Amino acid sequence: MRAELAVLAARLVVEDGLDYGSAKRKAARRLLGERVAHDLLPSNEEVEQQVREELALFHADTQPAQLQLLRHAALRLMEHFAAFNPHLAGAVWNGTATALSDLHVLLFTDDTKAVEIHCIDHGLQVQVGDAPHYAGRGRVERLSLHWPLQRGESVRAHLSLYAEKEQRGALLPDAQGRTPRGTLAALRRLLEAEADARQNPTI
Repeated sequence: MRAELAVLAARLVVEDGLDYGSAKRKAARRLLGERVAHDLLPSNEEVEQQVREELALFHADTQPAQLQLLRHAALRLMEHFAAFNPHLAGAVWNGTATALSDLHVLLFTDDTKAVEIHCIDHGLQVQVGDAPHYAGRGRVERLSLHWPLQRGESVRAHLSLYAEKEQRGALLPDAQGRTPRGTLAALRRLLEAEADARQNPTI
């Protein structure tokens, strides 16, 4: 059942743009018609593995270009907020993003009002909300806005605000040994490596 839930949840993530939590709950309702205990649901890692398989099987011809477009939009967003120690997270960082994915960036600053003032000064309209702390310690303030993508299009972007001292734990590896977030410098290196790979494909 966990495997079936993971497959369906992954399809909802890819095709409907749901976050993992919402996708798992919706998958459980579809398959079982009822709420399922949290410990019976697949883990985010199990869903992500299925998302990668779904993308490889059914979206290999379109997803890489969509991912590149979003990563370049994220680069511009992070450069715009470079003074606040931006870290990219989510599907755009880990490579599973599609055209339905949002940008998720963590900002680390002890002057959160300066972020809001920065948005006002640059004409960025934001919605104030909250989001789960990356380490599960309650919730943090989050600013959401529309960020330019291409040719008049935009992408939804979310800026989660953290105290500067919390930056230390942001790059700790996850259970699979992967870095769950990337700094501005790390994203630049990633994009440069991908550009080199496209120019010099392995024969």
